[in-house]
Amino acid sequence: MKKGLSIVINIILFAIIVLLAWQVVKSIQAPIKFGNEQKAREAKVVERLIDIRNAEVLYKNANNKYTANFDSLILFCQNAEIPIVKIVPDPTDTTFTRTINDTIGYVKVMDSIKSKREDFNINDIKFVPFSNPQQQFELESGNIDRNGIKIPVFEARSPYEVYLATPGTAFSEKEWKQRVDNAKAEKENINRYAGLKVGSMEEATTDGNWEKL
Repeated sequence: MKKGLSIVINIILFAIIVLLAWQVVKSIQAPIKFGNEQKAREAKVVERLIDIRNAEVLYKNANNKYTANFDSLILFCQNAEIPIVKIVPDPTDTTFTRTINDTIGYVKVMDSIKSKREDFNINDIKFVPFSNPQQQFELESGNIDRNGIKIPVFEARSPYEVYLATPGTAFSEKEWKQRVDNAKAEKENINRYAGLKVGSMEEATTDGNWEKL
């Protein structure tokens, strides 16, 4: 074999080895990069779901029910006030064992929610972060029956397909979609919601599914 041909073959073999090594490294790094991107996005989605929960709980305390209408929820947060209650001894109780709730003032709902997160914007509460085009959270409310007693419930949610719609910078559209499909299949295989949600239309809970992992 001529020396020049041998050199060419060695170069080709080296290039193939480098390409295969790169493919191996890429296959290892891809799920890590996807997982990091998913976690970063879900952190923002969870923040928004907590905002919705805080607003819904205050709405329910004032109206004895939750709402499935974001416009009503936003209007409530912008205009309603909630009482500041102080627990004090009952002055009519000579045994000094009973207490009463004494309303000492009122605070705007908006101020109460803002205090929980500084960058809170009530007008953004209905929109799912990273959705493109921009989409709203799915919001439901109603009642469930527990031994003849109607208990108000609500649920706000967003599936993977919404906040994981656009590919991360390290992925092609095809690769990203495959990762999202795989993540969705993993959740569905264990009968869990493929996305993030807070509350439930089947249980009397205001927990988020990220809190039940």
